[in-house]
Amino acid sequence: MMDTSINSIEIKNQTPIREFILVGLSATTYMQIILFWIFIFIYITALSANFLLILTVCTFRKLHTPMYLFIVNLSLVNVFSISITIPKLLHSLLTGRQTISFHGCLTQVYMFIWAVGTELLHLSFMAFDRYAAICHPFQYHMIMRKQVCVCAAVGVWVVGLVNTSTHSALLNQLSFCNTNIINHFFCDLPPLLHLSCSDSALSVVVLSASDWILGVGCCGFTLTSYFFIIRTICRIRSTEGKKKAFSTCSSHFFVVSIFYSSVIYTYIRPSSAYAPEQDKIVALLYSVVTPLANPVIYSLRNKDFKEGVKILRGRIGLLSGLQN
Repeated sequence: MMDTSINSIEIKNQTPIREFILVGLSATTYMQIILFWIFIFIYITALSANFLLILTVCTFRKLHTPMYLFIVNLSLVNVFSISITIPKLLHSLLTGRQTISFHGCLTQVYMFIWAVGTELLHLSFMAFDRYAAICHPFQYHMIMRKQVCVCAAVGVWVVGLVNTSTHSALLNQLSFCNTNIINHFFCDLPPLLHLSCSDSALSVVVLSASDWILGVGCCGFTLTSYFFIIRTICRIRSTEGKKKAFSTCSSHFFVVSIFYSSVIYTYIRPSSAYAPEQDKIVALLYSVVTPLANPVIYSLRNKDFKEGVKILRGRIGLLSGLQN
């Protein structure tokens, strides 16, 4: 009992942290310049691809289907997700200033966990949409009617918000007083929990439970949907039809696997297995690679989408001609 009170007094007497230092991806100036141009290219490309997708779907009526409603929502999540981490990283790489305010760091955690939770749920709904379309084509429009799709699209954001609010409330109860150095390129929940000088056991348990429910649950739901999709594809008699279906599903499944595996690895393992350098590489997969790959995989290879892009380009050309 005496030890507990002494530890409590020690924590209270230590100076509270007002800002954190993000170690980033490289300490050498040469590598920072290279990384700056790499990430600015990735960021601009990801934003351009996702906004092109959203604009095309909104303007081309043929793409007003449940599948593309989910794809547009996924693009919004991608823009939201990558804009939380990359601008601060670019600023640090360009200026060499690696500090972030205490409240700025907590805000980044809050927003990023919201985006991750929303994307986990969204990918599982997209897998179910493909399951309904391929395995139950005659009942598809009844299963994926407008009200269901809109509720699902809004619901994933709400559930993601509730999830991140729970983590943030627990994070706000923790004290940070020993060190302010975060060995990461953005403020993520695991390194902050590892950095806390107060008891973070409850936060760790809630994080693990949340990831089991959202991460493993959504992953299991998605894998089950793809299992039934593949089983249905195998029954297709046409070889050409099988190749086309497998080509689409394999690319989707590849991106989904990268996202789920990297998120589950980061958030579900015990805190004793914390490995900063390895975590930064894994974090790049779910925070940078998937927002760039999703629009390419889900739409830019689709014939209907390409037709929509041509029509959009024609309309933009027509408007430019009228203005001139």
